[in-house]
Amino acid sequence: MSVPVAYQGNTSAAVADWLNKGDNAWQLTASTLVGLMSVPGMVVLYGGVVKKKWAVNSAFMALYAFAAVWICWVVWAYNMSFGEELLPFWGKAGPALDQAFLVGRASLPATAHYRADGTLETAMVEPYFPMATVVYFQCVFAAITLILVAGSLLGRMSFLAWMLFVPLWLTFSYTVGAFSVWGGGFLFHWGVIDYCGGYVIHIPAGVAGFTAAYWVGPRTKKDRESFPPNNILFALTGAGLLWMGWAGFNGGGPYAANVDSSMAILNTNICTAASLIVWTCLDAVFFKKPSVVGAVQAVITGLVCITPGAEVSCRVGRRWLWACWPAVCRGTP
Repeated sequence: MSVPVAYQGNTSAAVADWLNKGDNAWQLTASTLVGLMSVPGMVVLYGGVVKKKWAVNSAFMALYAFAAVWICWVVWAYNMSFGEELLPFWGKAGPALDQAFLVGRASLPATAHYRADGTLETAMVEPYFPMATVVYFQCVFAAITLILVAGSLLGRMSFLAWMLFVPLWLTFSYTVGAFSVWGGGFLFHWGVIDYCGGYVIHIPAGVAGFTAAYWVGPRTKKDRESFPPNNILFALTGAGLLWMGWAGFNGGGPYAANVDSSMAILNTNICTAASLIVWTCLDAVFFKKPSVVGAVQAVITGLVCITPGAEVSCRVGRRWLWACWPAVCRGTP
């Protein structure tokens, strides 16, 4: 069956010679998994873990943040995070709404590191997919960072104040951290390596959560004394979505469907399972019965703790095995 000439032209334009369909498919899948951690994952978790009177407000805070970050990200925040300089609408990242930029081959600033002697190390990441995939992947990371900050403000902040907080914090805080490491900024030049967000996501979200909670102030005395979850099953569902979605969070860090990605996902699941089992056993020993809320906290703790080391441990481990394994077993003379 012959293919129309017009269709042949569209096919050749859409499938570039540098495009690796497997890597691109995995990055899109990983991005979607991270997005599912936020919507519906964190939406359901927040709606279930707070008091009933705050359930809808808390869930809506997460949903609004996800949508607001998307608009801010493609208009100015992506360019601030990955541009040549930390100024809006400047830099080699290019505008994230420019069609020519989005369909071109991905290029990441922070893909090589300088050694102590000043020489340049070989690039660690050479993506073979379009920039549109990178913009998508980085956007869902930015979105979940804001939603993590929201966890410290549930039942404390009005929704109107949250509507203003999201674009302001994304612009003046998140972009600074992302640029400093992933955009080729000063931490990157100091040799800091952050594959999946330990520096860029978890530390800023934690610090911002504590700071915002301090300035907003405590909840009422009555609420502090009694804070029962609104819906335990919702909380468990949200935690489960976080757990499964974290495969994209850590597995997408290598920017390729490779061995590092596989090991990162395996490490993530092992650490999270161990965290849940240990926490549940400690609850049974010290409080005489397991706690569902404790299990949810254990899942989140395990996921966050393994993130900075999910890929580093497997990379270091493989290099150590390669160095120590007998040369004859490696197939070399």
